[in-house]
Amino acid sequence: MAERHQLILQQLKEYGRVTIQELSDLMDVSGVTIRKDLKVLEDKSLIFRTRGGGSLANPYAYEKPVDEKALIKAEEKQKIAKAALTLINPHDSIIIGSGTTVFELARCLYPSKPLTVITPAVKVAQELSNRAHVEVLQLGGLIRPNSYSVVGSQAERMLENLSCGLLFIGVDGIDFDFGLSISNLIETSLNQKMIETAQHVAVMADWSKIGKRGIGKIGDLDQVHYFVTDSGISSEAVQLLEDRGIKVLIG
Repeated sequence: MAERHQLILQQLKEYGRVTIQELSDLMDVSGVTIRKDLKVLEDKSLIFRTRGGGSLANPYAYEKPVDEKALIKAEEKQKIAKAALTLINPHDSIIIGSGTTVFELARCLYPSKPLTVITPAVKVAQELSNRAHVEVLQLGGLIRPNSYSVVGSQAERMLENLSCGLLFIGVDGIDFDFGLSISNLIETSLNQKMIETAQHVAVMADWSKIGKRGIGKIGDLDQVHYFVTDSGISSEAVQLLEDRGIKVLIG
């Protein structure tokens, strides 16, 4: 057992992530045995178990205050936002969700033609409220101090009576099995509703969100049309996303 555990740790150190099937083939033992080994290693806080394998990195996202999140990968977020701008056309109606990455889109949005922006995010509404050619529709509801975003049935009911061409949404996790997720359950329902409201969905997230899971699932990958990210994304991840019919834009 000790030899198997050492080999598992060695594989994880080299590759970062491993699957149960890969380890089973490598060590010629059953998947049940490998699952028990992974549990022992996780109980010792040496690894994190994932769906179908293990990882050295924590695959679960957790909620951070919005002001703290704004300082993380700030340069990448600006590049992602500029790449996302190319998806917006004159006279569009768009939804800009909450989160620091999509807020960067609002900061660099200076349309030359009329544009309607629907948003649950107070900071987005403030940023765009006096911007030329931009009409802002602020969704109503209870404002969460951690995200400066509204939540609740009032905002969801507003969306039921709206139609939108394109949603720009931030996520805390993009998992090829679990789908899109965020790290706060309270905002899950509204994010699901925004995805349903939009004709097209553009996820804006840096490469580190790939393989992560937040506690609340908000959608499946087959609901996503565009993934806008930074140059840190691997070619393998790009291929997996494109195989799902998602166009990848790199800022």
